[in-house]
Amino acid sequence: MLKVKLPDGSIKEYSAPVRAIDVAADIGPGLAKAALAAQIDETIVGADTLLPADGELSLRFLTKKDPEALDVMRHSCAHVMARAVMRLFDGVKLAFGPTTENGFYYDFQTEQPITEDDFPAIEKEMAKIIKLNEPFERLDRSREEALTICRDMGQPLKVEHIEDGLAEHDTLSFYRQGEFIDLCRGPHVPAAGAIGACKLLSVAGAYWRGDASRQQLQRLYGTAFFDKKALAAHLKLVEEAKRRDHRVLGKRLELFTIDPLVGAGLILWLPKGAVIRGLLEDYIRTELRRRKYDAVYTPAIGRVELYEISGHYPYYSDSQFAPIVMDENEKYLLKPMNCPHHIMIYKSKPRSYRDLPVRLAEFGTVYRYEQSGELSGMTRVRGFTQDDAHIFCTEEQVAEEFRSCLEMTQSILKSLALDNYRVRLGFRDPQSDKYVGDEDVWNRAEAALEQVCREIDLPNLEIERGEAAFYGPKADFVVADCIGREWQLGTVQLDYNLPSKERFALEYTGADNKSHQPVMIHRAPLGSMERFIAMLIEHFEGAFPLWLAPEQIRVLTVSEKSEEYGRQIETALTEAGLRVTGDYRPEKLGAKIRDGGMEKIPYLCIVGPRDAEQGTVSLRDRLDGDLGAMSLDEALERLREEIASRRVRQIAETTVDLAERGGGHEY
Repeated sequence: MLKVKLPDGSIKEYSAPVRAIDVAADIGPGLAKAALAAQIDETIVGADTLLPADGELSLRFLTKKDPEALDVMRHSCAHVMARAVMRLFDGVKLAFGPTTENGFYYDFQTEQPITEDDFPAIEKEMAKIIKLNEPFERLDRSREEALTICRDMGQPLKVEHIEDGLAEHDTLSFYRQGEFIDLCRGPHVPAAGAIGACKLLSVAGAYWRGDASRQQLQRLYGTAFFDKKALAAHLKLVEEAKRRDHRVLGKRLELFTIDPLVGAGLILWLPKGAVIRGLLEDYIRTELRRRKYDAVYTPAIGRVELYEISGHYPYYSDSQFAPIVMDENEKYLLKPMNCPHHIMIYKSKPRSYRDLPVRLAEFGTVYRYEQSGELSGMTRVRGFTQDDAHIFCTEEQVAEEFRSCLEMTQSILKSLALDNYRVRLGFRDPQSDKYVGDEDVWNRAEAALEQVCREIDLPNLEIERGEAAFYGPKADFVVADCIGREWQLGTVQLDYNLPSKERFALEYTGADNKSHQPVMIHRAPLGSMERFIAMLIEHFEGAFPLWLAPEQIRVLTVSEKSEEYGRQIETALTEAGLRVTGDYRPEKLGAKIRDGGMEKIPYLCIVGPRDAEQGTVSLRDRLDGDLGAMSLDEALERLREEIASRRVRQIAETTVDLAERGGGHEY
């Protein structure tokens, strides 16, 4: 006998085999028609999934109103797109086609390249397939049958994936829709007619399995929504995001560059970008001094044994650069994390409870070997600098230290008017074996973290199981920019494991004159300087607030006759501590003003013959336009006040709602 518990608490019992959709039909024909998928306990499945013959389970149905249904529908749309591509192009080899944060993609190996010029034809073919409203039929096959199917279809990438990536699976599933069959674990909507409005977005290069030495593939991106209104809003967001793309603005505003001779994913900070980064670092250093942190510096490499003890090697070996082998087979690793180095600074001398907490801070550069297909401007790089710090404290000090870390992150975000954020508590998944340490230690750490977060009433607090670091639970600040996109930035992590006897055996002498183990807190308010500044570029659209702008004010002359006076004003502004340049070109004033606007300069200081006679300047605000003539002292007072208060004046309202998010489902 099977007992099915429904969301309203009611129970339905079945003695014969039954599918999820049959339960929906028992509840009512309207639900059976609306159900696009189902959730059995914590797992999303297709509506036609056969339920167990006996036992007890929770069941709910997903309709267009549920965010999870959107993800299922998008995955089905990825299959429709792949089917359309195979109809239009010869010799197509299928790779993977998962959903993404706001849509989906599919990787293809094709005899002829797919370009954006092909999008209308592909979308037209997709519309035909959707109109047919053919069902998505699941086929479960043995491993050998699956290999035969993929070989017969001429899909060598799928064959390789079964042989290598799915070696432990005895049974595999396919989904068939019309003539199209694809290796896939699902789930899918019942039929293609459930797919609403869809749109192809872009095409990019990719490598099979992310390996640059393997086949070159084409990655076709698309998105889908249940209605045209939601799609239109998302496309508006996409266009706005393109306009704010930090890679484009970073180049135009001369903030950073990436040179292939230096290496992919390695950032070269140009002078203007270095100003922004330096100002943020100075601001954080001031906060660190106020909060009694000690600055340290550590090397860019370390012996492999150091990271073996910490667990970073080989745990993260796939995302690390290969070890550097020295004489006598001594191996070094480019630093993937700062924490083992800070731990060794703590261990450099005996510690007493009177010394704790020890707070060590560093703008430490670390290195990760991201796959080339995953690199993206400054948001996904191979070398990045963290505003990192590690606190070593007694267990009694944990709550106050953790609270202070959270409050520091909140303070820094507030200084940039980044007030729209949520805090995500990443806890251990009890079913996973990736975490180190005793269960009791984890439970104690998670309880302490949650208690502190509840006490300071963090906004939009949520708990996510399975999101913890391998050594301890954490609190992540997920910040929404001015067009609603979310960025995971600052983090605070509690760690009982790295200080343990099984790892680094950290100690301090307690008031009882006995040895005790300290607790370790990892914290980085901004996270990666590269990623954080990329977010700021897009958030402000390159128009930084006055205190953070690389060039705060530019002196413009009405004509060459005013150059001498203009240079006097430039000198006075520079001596007042402002970042200022002068434009004395023999160009029309309108052209100079336009250039200043294009370069996102907060203020323009315009001088002409009358200003020279009266000792005034005409100030032009990037936002408010012409402010009229005033004395230099008046102008300086306005500028100094805006800088000192770190006023942020240019944040726009969110232009479109952020689309729901989901994850991929391909094998």
